[in-house]
Amino acid sequence: MELDDIDWRLLDALQHDASLSNQALAERLRLSPPTALRRVRRLREAGLIAAQVALLDEDRVAAAQGHGLTALAEVSLDRQGAEQLDAFERRAVQDSAVQQCWRVAPGPDFVLVLRVRDMPHYQRLAERLFTQDANVRNVRVFFATRRAKFQTQVPLARGGQPVPDDE
Repeated sequence: MELDDIDWRLLDALQHDASLSNQALAERLRLSPPTALRRVRRLREAGLIAAQVALLDEDRVAAAQGHGLTALAEVSLDRQGAEQLDAFERRAVQDSAVQQCWRVAPGPDFVLVLRVRDMPHYQRLAERLFTQDANVRNVRVFFATRRAKFQTQVPLARGGQPVPDDE
């Protein structure tokens, strides 16, 4: 799919605020509302827009609930054949406490971002994912004490140049 300048600007605008109405989006990009709607639908159908969601502030949600623990886990498997890697990945992505699952190289086989209620919930997660799997050789877990940055935007470029932040 060929993308032109308007497509890139639409993607950039939606990454920053997907709650914009079609009218507001069209005004911001100086398009007619039907054109904006048609192009956004085309980008969605092409799979460039995977989802439109509300991002919750984890720290504020945790404070409101009175709990919350984020951990980063490096997982190394004993056997790294495609079947073993796929099997661990399937188990990890099915667990609701696993927010992100990355296969990485070199080093560990996986890096997981975990979000659990508290330490007892982490222990149960560790038993499910790590200790009950005979193929898990090593796990290193780092508990987050503070998040300095969190960003969901994918950096976009047009003609080799970054999309300006003011668009």
